[in-house]
Amino acid sequence: MFLPRRKLKIETERLTLRQPVLTDYRDWASLRETSVEFLTPWEPLWATDHLSRKGFTNRVYWAQRSINNGSAMPLFLIRREDETLLGAITLDNIRRGPSQAGTLGYWTGQPYIRQGYMREAIDAMVHHAHTRLDLSRIEAACLPENTASRRLLESCGFKYEGVAQSYLQINGRWRTHVLYAALRGDRRGRTEVG
Repeated sequence: MFLPRRKLKIETERLTLRQPVLTDYRDWASLRETSVEFLTPWEPLWATDHLSRKGFTNRVYWAQRSINNGSAMPLFLIRREDETLLGAITLDNIRRGPSQAGTLGYWTGQPYIRQGYMREAIDAMVHHAHTRLDLSRIEAACLPENTASRRLLESCGFKYEGVAQSYLQINGRWRTHVLYAALRGDRRGRTEVG
């Protein structure tokens, strides 16, 4: 069995952000399945084996390899009070050298939205990326009509930077995204989302 060289864990007031493990499968599959209608408008099409144990095992091994080689930090949001899986956050596409940047992605299961959990997770991940990983720039993108995600990013200090045409395939179609970034020591003014 492939074991990670190091365990990655970030603690917040209510959450433990940690890498996925094989024993998370049932909780993950159940949360994704019960949240399918909520999540699919904002995500790439799910593979036919998306909710399968084999598909999840592949995700766990990818997460371990990515953490070990420093290319990504895929973490689950675990509520400490009852060890409930709430969603996931990933700092992906970590680039070193002159860039010192990474791309943030996240999802929350529908029962746990609008309770401040993802804001807590994003704040912790950005702080970790700036202070522990020495990254200068954290990027994020979302669909223009995803007002909740745009407000969340702005409340976490991300600033609107522009639009990327046909940026990602979401729910089977190439979709334009709005781009945001959180820069270490950023002093730019806030923007307002309607």
